Amino acid sequence: MAQQEIITGLDIGSTAIRLVVGQRTAEGQLHILAAVSVPAEGVNRGVITSLDDATSVLSAAKEKAERITGMPLESAWVGISGPHVITSPSRGVVAVGKANGEIEESDIDRALEAARAVATPPNYEILHAIPKTFTIDSQPGIKDPIGMSGVRLEVETTIIQGLSAQLKNVMRCVYRAGFRVSGVILSVLAAGESHVTERQRELGVAVVNLGGATTSVAVFEEGDLLAAEVLPLGSEHITADIAIGLRTSLDIADQVKLNYGTAVANGVNKREEIDLAEFGGDEGEVVSRRYVAEIVEARLEEILDKVDGILKKVDRSGMLPAGVVFVGGGAKMPELIELAKRRLRLPITLGEPKASFMSAIDTVSDVAFATALGLVLWGEATTRDQGSRWGSMLPNVGAGKLVKGVRSWFSSLLP
Repeated sequence: MAQQEIITGLDIGSTAIRLVVGQRTAEGQLHILAAVSVPAEGVNRGVITSLDDATSVLSAAKEKAERITGMPLESAWVGISGPHVITSPSRGVVAVGKANGEIEESDIDRALEAARAVATPPNYEILHAIPKTFTIDSQPGIKDPIGMSGVRLEVETTIIQGLSAQLKNVMRCVYRAGFRVSGVILSVLAAGESHVTERQRELGVAVVNLGGATTSVAVFEEGDLLAAEVLPLGSEHITADIAIGLRTSLDIADQVKLNYGTAVANGVNKREEIDLAEFGGDEGEVVSRRYVAEIVEARLEEILDKVDGILKKVDRSGMLPAGVVFVGGGAKMPELIELAKRRLRLPITLGEPKASFMSAIDTVSDVAFATALGLVLWGEATTRDQGSRWGSMLPNVGAGKLVKGVRSWFSSLLP
């Protein structure tokens, strides 16, 4: 069993560290071998707050997965998230290299490098330069310019950047846990890789990853990435609201949320009550379930309104034919789909894995594992055939191109 056939996806979340291990079989199929989750420590809003704690938890996840698979895990594709991630448009222009004007992949590489050479904010690093469309001479709107003829090649890209210090802390933590880093991917793009089809990307779709401390949003149309943003709000904020509203501890509030929370208060009987003694509260401490639902609904409405604000920035509010796909642990809140339909005025679905893979592990289909699974699929597509990555979104531009620029700075962290 060759080590290079093993692909690991590592999702470093604020509430849980999730790790998925896949292997390409001799027949070329992807087989998911393990999907593990351990409670997170030393991570807040996608940012490492304690290197030792986070390293310890990552090591525990690695050991757990190694026991299941029976083999050492040496490298991983890592998901990056957090409010420090920003996006901006950029344009790269180059002269076509060949004398006869035929455009080759090297010309696309140079155009992308030119687009990456933008003035980045202080202390930021470029994670991805994702091409949207090409222009040959004065002919715009070209998706795949390879083999065409021209003198001047332009590319419009979406540049995704992250704060250098935060990215390096994540890299250092992953390395200390015993992994080499195969690549660094924006988490919501990885989640879209596993839970959104090419047809949905063409029609227009948003992926919303509702996590513990953050909510990540990516918007696609005609195969292009229109927007990617990370909001500093997540399901942990719902827990905090319940704790304040019920004047109880965060642990009890979390249990109340998990066992009795619902996103729509109208359907809850006003007389229905929750006995907090069930979760370790004081005897006789009883609260209204309708009141809890109102707290949950208010916070989710705020999150959904901010998601709609991202759609408004790209003029797609209420105008995405394929609607919104929800993933992440917070997406499992009962009645979230109904509330989102009302608030966003779009078709809403709970994410399901779209890619073809084999697995006897039910948990890999859990929306909480969307990012980790997507990282494995991204890594598998990159190592198998770089040209096939992202379908029409990145014509003839593999994921290897996207991570190439990141490797140059995180390789300096390795001894």
